[in-house]
Amino acid sequence: MSASASINADPVTVLVSTRAVLTLPDDSLLLSPATISISPATGKIVAIEPTILPKTSFPSSATYIDYGSKLLIPGLVDAHVHLNEPGRTEWEGFNTGTRAAASGGVTTVIDMPLNAIPPTTTLAGFKEKLAASRGQCWVDVGFYGGVIPGNADELLPLVDAGVRGFKGFLIESGVEEFPAISSNDVAIAMKTLNGTPTTLMFHAEMIPPISDSVGDAVQASEPPLAPHGDLKSYKTFLESRPPSFETYAVDEILSLAHLAPNLHLHIVHLSATQAIPTLKAARKAGVDITAETCFHYLGLAAEGVEDGDCRYKCCPPIREQLNQDGLWDELTAPDSCIKTVVSDHSPCTPELKLLPQHLQPIEAPHMHHSDSGIDMSADLEQERKATLAAEAGDFFAAWGGISSVGLGLPILHTSARERAAAGGKSAPSIVDIVRLCCAATARQVGLSHRKGALRVGMDADVCVFDEAEEWVLRSAGMHWKNRCSPWEGRRFAGRVRETWVRGRKVFELGGANAGFVGGRPVGEAITEKRVARGKRARGYTSVEDNGSR
Repeated sequence: MSASASINADPVTVLVSTRAVLTLPDDSLLLSPATISISPATGKIVAIEPTILPKTSFPSSATYIDYGSKLLIPGLVDAHVHLNEPGRTEWEGFNTGTRAAASGGVTTVIDMPLNAIPPTTTLAGFKEKLAASRGQCWVDVGFYGGVIPGNADELLPLVDAGVRGFKGFLIESGVEEFPAISSNDVAIAMKTLNGTPTTLMFHAEMIPPISDSVGDAVQASEPPLAPHGDLKSYKTFLESRPPSFETYAVDEILSLAHLAPNLHLHIVHLSATQAIPTLKAARKAGVDITAETCFHYLGLAAEGVEDGDCRYKCCPPIREQLNQDGLWDELTAPDSCIKTVVSDHSPCTPELKLLPQHLQPIEAPHMHHSDSGIDMSADLEQERKATLAAEAGDFFAAWGGISSVGLGLPILHTSARERAAAGGKSAPSIVDIVRLCCAATARQVGLSHRKGALRVGMDADVCVFDEAEEWVLRSAGMHWKNRCSPWEGRRFAGRVRETWVRGRKVFELGGANAGFVGGRPVGEAITEKRVARGKRARGYTSVEDNGSR
């Protein structure tokens, strides 16, 4: 733990705090006083002392910053973010999405293969996305590839190109360029990727074979089950996507897992606790499968959703408080199958949320798809407004997705503190949060040799967090492109004060340029190829156990 690298004559930046979450040689985490020395030239951590060293211990050329009792933790690695560029940049983009990440202590995001156009399902599509990202990213960005019907020949080239994993949908995604995959498609993908250092991930919802269904057309329409109530009622929407959708999908994935014994499988955005026993049993039997859950499933509950407030719509849905309690219990279970917590930031334009008038954000101008080439006439505009008015508050017609990248740390910290105050046993500590949102997410995407830890030799990605500050999220405090989120108006305990990416301060709350004090984006596209477990990557041991044992 002590400094193993001497500080040479090159200038260093020294960060000091009485409370930092450090990573020990055995990968365990320790809350400790710390003096962290960073090389601005290399962007790496060059020395750590688990004590407070005075300024006089360093050359006069050193930049020495004493944060007192504010927490220093690794920059978060958000392993599930939709940046939507190119193609749907009116929804989000690299610049705005990564600015939002930086404002919340997130120093690495992993971009999902949809909802950009083209999606990252081909090598050509990946190259187009990389080109769109250049010069725009405020934090480092990695990329997932996608599995869709017929693209099996693209998977291994995408592995070689450096994607961090692959995602497929077992139910329609909502965008036509990223269709759902069948069991046969899953089997082909498993066989193709078996033995490669990657992760095959699933949006795990499927319509059970016997259900009160609207028929085969449901795969291309909004309600998976025939709704039995007001379409503006959240209860109606929740009942249309029951836990059985998730458990059936998990069962289907596990029924095929024998085809890929040497491939890490992963369930994205797990919502239903009913799937947990099945996942734990499979892991106990030796299947390499993990799951993630999301900030919104841990901080929001169905009982708090007003009818017509489609800001809360996502799939799988936000379930009842009892279900949320079960997710919290699983996070701290010694044999937990939920290894990571992510945002699943999935934004859209405010009008696609179909909010009733009283819930519409102040900034909600109509934004048509710039790629469509359609000239909207006055008549069409009037027709559009009439349609939107008729559909306002319709959970089945609204776009599903929640904007929250950069809010994860205050969400978890606030919720955990409230649970502890209420006597809850499952209240993760800040060390647990670092494990779930930094260390484990870095492992999940094959970046644990450089991301997710405060340790000598790692990228100097640092989040400065003030646990004591209480604040309310207002529209003006949202840094993503469209200021529409169910978190608006929420009071949080704990706020990110600064974010450092590879030794450079990119965000300072209250600083110039709306806090983005670096003045320009310094983030990089991460395209290094993943390596097999236990092998060496750039001189560091890549411990890619994915948290699976």
